[in-house]
Amino acid sequence: MSTHSSLNKVSAQGLLVAIGIVFGDIGTSPLYTLSAVMRGKDLSETLILGTLSCVFWTLTLQTTIKYVIITLRADNNGEGGIFSLYTLVRRFTGRWLMYPAIIGGSFLLADGLITPPISVSSAIEGLLIFKPDLDTVPIVIAILIALFISQQFGTQWLGRLFGPIMLVWFTFIGIIGFLALLHNPGVLKAVNPVWAARLLTQYPGGFWLLGGVFLCTTGAEALYSDMGHCGRGNIRVSWIYVKLTLILSYAGQSAWLMQHVGQRLDETSPFYHIVPASILVFSIGLATLATIIASQALISGAFTLVGEAMRLDLWPRQRVVYPTNVQGQLYVPFINWGLMVGCILIVLHFRESKNMEAAFGLAVTLTMLMSTILMSTYLRVKRFSPLLTILTTGVFLAVETTFLSANLVKFEEGGWISVTLGLMLMALMLFWQRGEAIKAQLTRYDSLPDNLPILKQLSNDLDIPKFATHLVYLTRANDYRTIESETLYSILNRAPKRAEMYWFIHVCVEDEPYVMRYKVDTLAHEDAYFVTFYLGFRVEPRINFLFRIVVEDMVRNSEISIDSRYRSLQTHRVPGDFRFVLFRSFLSYENDLPIGQQLIMKGYFLLKNIALSAQAAYGLDTSNVVVEDVPLVLATPKSIRLERVPSKLKQPTS
Repeated sequence: MSTHSSLNKVSAQGLLVAIGIVFGDIGTSPLYTLSAVMRGKDLSETLILGTLSCVFWTLTLQTTIKYVIITLRADNNGEGGIFSLYTLVRRFTGRWLMYPAIIGGSFLLADGLITPPISVSSAIEGLLIFKPDLDTVPIVIAILIALFISQQFGTQWLGRLFGPIMLVWFTFIGIIGFLALLHNPGVLKAVNPVWAARLLTQYPGGFWLLGGVFLCTTGAEALYSDMGHCGRGNIRVSWIYVKLTLILSYAGQSAWLMQHVGQRLDETSPFYHIVPASILVFSIGLATLATIIASQALISGAFTLVGEAMRLDLWPRQRVVYPTNVQGQLYVPFINWGLMVGCILIVLHFRESKNMEAAFGLAVTLTMLMSTILMSTYLRVKRFSPLLTILTTGVFLAVETTFLSANLVKFEEGGWISVTLGLMLMALMLFWQRGEAIKAQLTRYDSLPDNLPILKQLSNDLDIPKFATHLVYLTRANDYRTIESETLYSILNRAPKRAEMYWFIHVCVEDEPYVMRYKVDTLAHEDAYFVTFYLGFRVEPRINFLFRIVVEDMVRNSEISIDSRYRSLQTHRVPGDFRFVLFRSFLSYENDLPIGQQLIMKGYFLLKNIALSAQAAYGLDTSNVVVEDVPLVLATPKSIRLERVPSKLKQPTS
């Protein structure tokens, strides 16, 4: 089955998986959205119906039209997400699009530090109805710790529960909302956008309330990011049911609020006020499970995002674990424990969900703005109608810029935290990308074919002790015609390394997510080979394992013999040894850098302290790897006048 047809395929199981994985964040927004807008305000018809109208049209414009209808069209061989979108358009445009991708990815990760605390806190705080003085902080932290610890075992076992639980959750909020709506069905007139206009123009400070309204659509980015797990068709069909239950929940809460016009909303979310007292405990437990699932989906998305960033050289190499056989499911320990510590600090700082609302939403708005810029480029690349592209882009940029402006009022109240986190992550990506780019620019290459004769002579020079039977170098050279000068220097000059066979391996990261191919160029039979691996950006580069497969294929096809060349071992068909040589760069003291480059390279080498070593990043066994330190000279000092002083020592006579 083709990727396109499988993406559009709809099945009962696929719909259940989509409901369980995709809509967790946006599905728990009814717990806190309306209370974020109206808490501490005197309730009025304009405030209530205007807010409901804004929520309805935000879900329609941002979630339904932008993401479900338009953005889901942009699949990268079945995969979605802001970095997948970037890989679709980067080959057709200038490198400037890297910056919207970095900004969007950074603030999406920053949002990952806010979503679990606010989601879990808003659910647990339902217990305050029974015990107003209950300290919910220890409960929230305990749930978050358990959630992050479970990540290392994989989420396949938990995923089986996601769909049924979230289906129960959406059905529950829909039914409860519908029952509350029966008391005042007139609130449905808020579908008329005139009420939204009245809120913005007639209600004092109505524009700034959009910062709270925006919380109803946080999580919409997950619709696109999780396309590879669920399929476009399943997401689109399941969204019909999910949106219906969300609208019913918001409408039911609004109907309850209309019964209290003239009063001031208390600290408890209106969501729990419309739940019958007899099932209130059940609703709190169900809400807690739903928020855990919402947090889980965002954590998994953070792993995927960082994994893609590493493949694009936008993030330092980290250890990646594949805990299950489910395609695309990965676990990044560094990110997991970093998120856990960050979430705990967020809970300890804000303590209550109402205090976290200010920090929530601002980061997501920036991510959505960046995805709109990338999407407009995608529409142009795919030759959509220019007028339609301009109109669509203009509408979404206007909407998202409006939300961003309204969210800026939250900056001093806590929004500065998510912005600071996003800027720090941006700096990390930019420093790493720029450092890698500078290293690549400084790499010098020589002709590999021109140096084959000396390699063959070295291989047969018995005066030099044999370094290895098979000597393997990883190279950035795109094909067999060139090789790094440093590699040749290592073989010929730095304690000459005689080997029976020389292997040069290049890893090419493809824009497709899961492709796995290889090519072998025979430079000199039984002497030198150039192997190119074509690996998708979501494929772990386990070079030791993959190279073994290549060698076994070549032996099976009688292209090479890997038996030891020592007579005593060759008789018994004992395979020869393989040894990998890797380079580890450091900043040379000979550099005379401008301040800007000094800052970039110092930041880059500081980040290397948290990055995996080359052998770990490429899945190489440490027992057969040699690492050579190479000084990195970016800018040699200007000419220095060094004067020689005459020696007073008498010169020896011949």
